[in-house]
Amino acid sequence: MSVQHLQTVKNWYANANTTADTVNGLLDVIEYKLGLKPNQLMHADSMCCDDVNAIQYPPRAYEMLGPFHMGGLNGFPFAGVTGMNAFAHHVPEDGAVVVFYAPHIGITKDGTIGEIHRIGQSENSACCGAAKGALSKLLNNQIAAGNVTDLDYQMNTIEQIFLKQADRIKTASSQIFEATEVMYEAINERMEILVSKTNYPCKYVILIGAIFINGDKDMGSFCSYKRFDCINLATNGRISLMNDFYNIVAKS
Repeated sequence: MSVQHLQTVKNWYANANTTADTVNGLLDVIEYKLGLKPNQLMHADSMCCDDVNAIQYPPRAYEMLGPFHMGGLNGFPFAGVTGMNAFAHHVPEDGAVVVFYAPHIGITKDGTIGEIHRIGQSENSACCGAAKGALSKLLNNQIAAGNVTDLDYQMNTIEQIFLKQADRIKTASSQIFEATEVMYEAINERMEILVSKTNYPCKYVILIGAIFINGDKDMGSFCSYKRFDCINLATNGRISLMNDFYNIVAKS
């Protein structure tokens, strides 16, 4: 990863950093503010099942326990209440659950959004492919309200999410950028519901919402945080750790 690549990403996501730096900052903030080490953290992610996310997954995230994968296409938490409850009962009692959720989007070296150059391929391909597929159907008026089938349940769900924000997406200067924002908001809303319906036998619940940004095959990946909240389960109080996080990342 070069400084030039990060600047290319920042042209779209001004607060983005490399995923390596964001995971380092995440673990440092949790240890500084809560006194917890990585082996006291049970990590769940809700990210797209696209193979590029496995290839570009930040190695240091594996210092935490897990991950428990909650996400399906474009990162929506399709594992639902059952998945969240299963994950919640794996956490160390003196620790915390860390839930990272993010739709993903590609940005190429030349700044094209919604595409990446993958390993072994001669041409760019869509990223997120599901989001671009649903966007194409939206722009061609091919999505029917309420059409969710067993055969393609996850894709149909994304289509319905986009359909509810059709005017916003269609009139945006970058439709795939806006569709990804819409997807983040839908994931964030669903995650709040899932958290409210789950009991956690530990001290804290940490929620990190973001956009996960894939680069070309030799660019690595990047992350733009949108929230970094900590819920104290003893008091039910909630604080934001965003400022602490960006202060630490800025010094790295």
